[in-house]
Amino acid sequence: MRPETPPLAAPPPEPTRSNKRRRHAATAALAAATLVAAVLTVSSAASAADAVISQGKPATASSTENATFPASAAVDGNAGTRWASAFSDPQWIQVDLGATANVTQITLQWEAAYGRSFQIQTSADASAWTNIYSTTTGTGGTQVLPVTGSGRYVRLYGTARATAWGYSLFEFQVHGTFGSGPTNPPAGCGTTNAAQGKPVTASSVQNAGFPATAAVDGNAGTRWSSAASDPQWIRIDLGSVQSICQVVLQWEAAYGRAFQIQTSSNDSTWTSIYSTTTGTGGTQTIDVTASARYLRIYGTARATGYGYSLWEIRIFTGTGTTNPPTDPPTGDPVEPTDPRNPNLGSNTFVFDPSTPTATIQSRLNTIFTQQETNQFGPERYAVLFKPGNYTADVNLGFFTQVAGLGMSPDDVNLNGHVRAEAFWFGGNATQNFWRAAENLSVTLPAGVSVERWAVSQAAPYRRMHLRGAGNQIQLWNGGDGWSSGGFMADTKIDGMVVSGSQQQWYSRNSEFGSWSGSVWNMVFQGVTGAPPNHFPNPSHTVVANTPTVREKPFLYVDGTGEYRVFVPALRANSTGTTWFNKTPAGSSLSLSTFFIVRPGTPVATINNALSQGKNLLFTPGVHHVTQPIQVNRANTVILGLGLATIQADNGSVGMRIADVDGVKVGGIMFEAGATNSPVLMEVGPAGSSVDHAANPVSLHDVFFRIGGPGVGKATNTLTVNSDDVIGDHMWLWRADHGAGVGWSVNTADTGLTVNGDDVTMYGLFVEHFQKYQTVWNGERGRTYFYQNEFPYEMPNQASWMNGTTRGYAAYKVNDAVNEHFAIGLGSYCVFTLDESVVAERSFEVPTKAGVRFQNMVTVSLGGQGTINRIINNTGGTAQRGAETQYLTNYP
Repeated sequence: MRPETPPLAAPPPEPTRSNKRRRHAATAALAAATLVAAVLTVSSAASAADAVISQGKPATASSTENATFPASAAVDGNAGTRWASAFSDPQWIQVDLGATANVTQITLQWEAAYGRSFQIQTSADASAWTNIYSTTTGTGGTQVLPVTGSGRYVRLYGTARATAWGYSLFEFQVHGTFGSGPTNPPAGCGTTNAAQGKPVTASSVQNAGFPATAAVDGNAGTRWSSAASDPQWIRIDLGSVQSICQVVLQWEAAYGRAFQIQTSSNDSTWTSIYSTTTGTGGTQTIDVTASARYLRIYGTARATGYGYSLWEIRIFTGTGTTNPPTDPPTGDPVEPTDPRNPNLGSNTFVFDPSTPTATIQSRLNTIFTQQETNQFGPERYAVLFKPGNYTADVNLGFFTQVAGLGMSPDDVNLNGHVRAEAFWFGGNATQNFWRAAENLSVTLPAGVSVERWAVSQAAPYRRMHLRGAGNQIQLWNGGDGWSSGGFMADTKIDGMVVSGSQQQWYSRNSEFGSWSGSVWNMVFQGVTGAPPNHFPNPSHTVVANTPTVREKPFLYVDGTGEYRVFVPALRANSTGTTWFNKTPAGSSLSLSTFFIVRPGTPVATINNALSQGKNLLFTPGVHHVTQPIQVNRANTVILGLGLATIQADNGSVGMRIADVDGVKVGGIMFEAGATNSPVLMEVGPAGSSVDHAANPVSLHDVFFRIGGPGVGKATNTLTVNSDDVIGDHMWLWRADHGAGVGWSVNTADTGLTVNGDDVTMYGLFVEHFQKYQTVWNGERGRTYFYQNEFPYEMPNQASWMNGTTRGYAAYKVNDAVNEHFAIGLGSYCVFTLDESVVAERSFEVPTKAGVRFQNMVTVSLGGQGTINRIINNTGGTAQRGAETQYLTNYP
């Protein structure tokens, strides 16, 4: 949609500070700044230095200010707690590492009351001390101090304070290693970490924020953490039989007291190559001798009340005998999915009714604050609610999905709101894209009767229930801006839907109490409670039923706690929802049949999973591919959470689907990379001809973007070669604003090309491509609702010519086609660089009895540019002074 300059955001008000504590008024701001800097600095340092070996270890001090600030607070891993000493010199704090360690770095996170002069000391017995660092010019804040020393005890000894208060540390972190250290490997042992980036699985994870993959990602700032029970294990596949000579374990504070290192060549029979019952935690460097493909850390006794937690597992291999695997893998092995405790990625948040309301609201507020204006950032989020009742105000920003995990929307009720506002853009909702509300019921707070869903493209409101016959949902910001194009399906609104400034809207298979409003193109299909058919004034197009459709598959949790995916059945000539006062028809798949794709998963692994018969669940994030995801199996389900995005890099194709039955793709966005791709998604190879009428491929909430975050290029965007394909809400967008945008920058010829026969599109949005927006070559195609904008920024008419014709049509039906039907179509222009540019026509079709177009509108937005005719040589001219033109039938 047309970009507008957003208003400058007002700075947030200063928080109110309490003055009850003696020091807050003078130093709170400094302390807060120090803490923020500390968190950022330590995160960077942690990934570069040896692991922190002091966290959770016994700590003592010369004194404490009071019981609120104990020595243990400086080694608890929580930068919100602190140790503070008495107000005198000298003072000290020491930590017992439990065993002699090589100390390589000290990180001090000071509160505002810091040490000007201090020493770092080590000792073997906490009696005789050796200085390994000394300063008389301490700076406070976060100090990262490279050191060299060894000892069981490490002490900070302060001799001069920088303030009148005591010494105060948020964190006192000792980095180092136990044992011989990786600098002294056995003879012939290599220096390359063979475990990094390899496939890894674990017996359990504490939650989605601590996946098994974090232990082999090469980042000592991320970690795997298990459930708090024994036994637990984590297993790495090296890909082939290797000669293993050393294993380095970088434990978090929750370490293993008793564990074994085991190996296997078949992932079935395991041999113990190391065993201990006196694990020390920290960094353990263990020399071993083994020849195996798989290595497993098998813990039998934890040292703490928490699970097992490892920052990193490093495996070093040598020059011993190696043997290739009997069956070399075609790709990385496929991680199995636990359907009761799936790893849905760090940006998926799952709540249940026992979760405190404040915890839920805090998470929602944090996500919204980050995402409210984050239109082109890489961050993606999914917030999921298990069946039950909640109180929550869900305000959705960019790239955020909220969804219920019930079989029915009424299984999850939110007392509050699920809303989209446009205040960030001065009330203008024409850029409120890329967000989703699904499978929830909403009960508005007492005394409130208005819900707001002010959106434009790629913002589905699907399988929702807004309760209360006296309530209404407003599809705009309520008086202070425009909105332009949205989608609602399988939804029940007990009260009224008020479209307000919405320029166009498509509603399918829903149930409304009533509807109010119209601008240019409002289409209702299979909707009970729709207004009367009356085009063009008001511009209501009503189609009584939906010929053939299936609803989007969705994730849910069954009565036993298992995650499953429900795949709705195909429906014919349908009206209303699939779920209200009825049992949905369809099939259910255990999540164990899905491979969970997290950002960074190699395409080879994804394709290997597909070849093994797995379905795919993409977690929130940007998934880069350099070769196509190849879907060859009939009935494969591919589902995305949090508007998961597949970016085609190095000129690759994002996804190819074979000419097979029943593949379902939902909730995925495809994005072009900087190197031109021939196409981003292809459904069926060229020449496909199999009849799929009984079980068609269906695409649900599938979106495409070329440019915006940066340069993107693709000759074609989506090509449909298979027959009978169903498109259920799709937006194909060549960016008109953002980064990497310009006539010769984010180049793209065509949005949608349909070569297959009997293809149907419900809710099709295609915008800004440089030649034809949509090209339809197949027979018996059908489109119900079409929204289009021509490109904005062609420099002049000469740069946008189709031979001798001025411009390219928004929707082109091949001259050889004999049957085609389209209804409820809008096409708009705003030529920003040269208002004299003319689009000769919006719809270009063969004039045949079997080719029928109904209820069309063209608009010259603000009179900037001209659309000469609506369809072929028929219809009025949309131009300044006569901006809007309608035509009800052609021929």
